[in-house]
Amino acid sequence: MMASKRNGTLYVGVTNDLIRRVYEHRHGLVGGFTKKYGVTRLVYYEVLDDPQEAITREKRIKKWRREWKINRIEESNAQWRDLYGEVAGDCGSPPARG
Repeated sequence: MMASKRNGTLYVGVTNDLIRRVYEHRHGLVGGFTKKYGVTRLVYYEVLDDPQEAITREKRIKKWRREWKINRIEESNAQWRDLYGEVAGDCGSPPARG
């Protein structure tokens, strides 16, 4: 899940490359909802090995009430810290392509 700020606009998505995908959102390389609402902070994520399971989980979370999403974020990230640096090793540069 990504957010614009604490208790701000939330976005739920699925990807096979979290670092690349968050980088794209953070730098405005992805048009649409996240760019329009300034959703750039990674506040919660889950790692699943099976792509179909990940898609099913994403669809389920998207149906949750906002309150449930906020509770899930705050269970593991009460301060709504941007987790991108932890995940990406705070490299700050674009992910390698290859």
